[in-house]
Amino acid sequence: MEIPEFTCLCPKTGQPDFATLVLDYVPNRRCVELKSLKLYVWSFRNEGAFHEAVTNRILDDLVRVLAPRFMRLTARFNVRGGIFTTVVAEHAMRGWKPAHLPEWTPAEAAPNTR
Repeated sequence: MEIPEFTCLCPKTGQPDFATLVLDYVPNRRCVELKSLKLYVWSFRNEGAFHEAVTNRILDDLVRVLAPRFMRLTARFNVRGGIFTTVVAEHAMRGWKPAHLPEWTPAEAAPNTR
């Protein structure tokens, strides 16, 4: 699923950072409810966070609640200071063997502008 309106604040300057989050996952016994996910993502709007830290935190929180077989979160942040940032974090359940992992699109093939 694609979440194109993620926003947090730069912890150094307080300026807003915008990103598109892409969540790929193979559920186990629980699925994410979309409205809950939307409200959770909105909770970062006024929070200062570094790109890598916030991506890992979101993945960790979702894994803790959903206990999926596999989950990958790709955060494609818009340009800041002339640099695009793409952060990828993954989790796989211990012992889980995928028949096929969802394909990851490298940053150069997934532009941050639309």
